[in-house]
Amino acid sequence: MRPPVKLWLCTQPTDMRCSYDGLAALVRRQLGQNPLSGHGFIFINRRRTQLKCLYFQAGGYCVWSKRLERGRFAALSAPAGQAITLSHAEFEALIEGLDLVVTKRRKRWHPKVSAA
Repeated sequence: MRPPVKLWLCTQPTDMRCSYDGLAALVRRQLGQNPLSGHGFIFINRRRTQLKCLYFQAGGYCVWSKRLERGRFAALSAPAGQAITLSHAEFEALIEGLDLVVTKRRKRWHPKVSAA
């Protein structure tokens, strides 16, 4: 199992009854993205106690979910309906209960990936 290339966090609260097709429709409608891209799309419910991550890999959708028994996932400030790009470290911090406050993101070199 490969982790998704890029992670997108949906800032609008999501109904956690949604499964594969419902989440894929939200990716298209709310985020304007392609759910078949191989990117991971993260959704959190209104109470911030449940999280789901949808991604497409090797011929099918995958859904990963986590429900907190205590506490809440961090609230991220961004306009509702927009998506925030998360690094894998930021995603790990989110699911571990750490606040995601980035005051300054340092520039890093990333190779260009060609679509072959």
